[in-house]
Amino acid sequence: MNENLKLMLEPEFFRAIILPALIGGIAVTICASLLGVTLVLKKYSMIGDGLSHIGYGALSIGAVMNLAPLKIALPVVIISAFILLRLNENSKLHGDSAIALFSTTALAIGILVSSKAGLTNDVSQYMFGSILAMSTEDVVISVAMSVIVILAFIFLYNRIFAVTFDENFARATGVNSGMYNMIFAVLTAVTVVLGMMMMGSLLISSLIVIPSLTAMRVCRSFRGVVITSALISVISFLIGIFIALLMNTTPGASIVIVNAVFFVIFSVIGKFRK
Repeated sequence: MNENLKLMLEPEFFRAIILPALIGGIAVTICASLLGVTLVLKKYSMIGDGLSHIGYGALSIGAVMNLAPLKIALPVVIISAFILLRLNENSKLHGDSAIALFSTTALAIGILVSSKAGLTNDVSQYMFGSILAMSTEDVVISVAMSVIVILAFIFLYNRIFAVTFDENFARATGVNSGMYNMIFAVLTAVTVVLGMMMMGSLLISSLIVIPSLTAMRVCRSFRGVVITSALISVISFLIGIFIALLMNTTPGASIVIVNAVFFVIFSVIGKFRK
């Protein structure tokens, strides 16, 4: 039996390392996939990539200042999400241009600060992720976030649907679309920061984008896309983690590859259905 698999099956190791990673990882993937459906349909999916780079810069500064990563990254990324949203709504600097400006600048600051302080290796986990190093605090916040997002989609489904497809119509029917956009910005920001612990800043946007696009290959209803996206995301995560532990590969990259394989399979199925 593979040595990694033997270690994984040891009760003490499984309880202390694998189980928290599975719980936290599933929670983050559910959040990312559900939020991703709305972000992709609103053509704002790259906000995940932009916020992850901003988060990397904040985490690097936090590491240099010897501060808890979440305590500095969360407020910075949430504020950045608000700013990007406002720029997209009220400025000539729209969408991908605003994201590119903020994200590349923040990423450069993070690299500069960490390299100058000699902490390049210490913050590299934020670039590539380290899911097996998720703390109890990370897992608790991830599960809480997952519950909030799931409940939001259950109880506010009609309003989320309206805001996603036609904000003008939503406003005409009395829905405060601005408030919903702000809520989604906050939830996305928190999900991105938590996802960085798992996938790294380079790969977290894949959890937001790929499951949604995959579900859209075969599903024709918003509800179907939401449910299928969440299922694909969780299944890809579990398969990716198992492959990573079995073959000693990077968990984040393995999860992305599995997601990409599902995208290809669902694309083929979608072609045949047509």
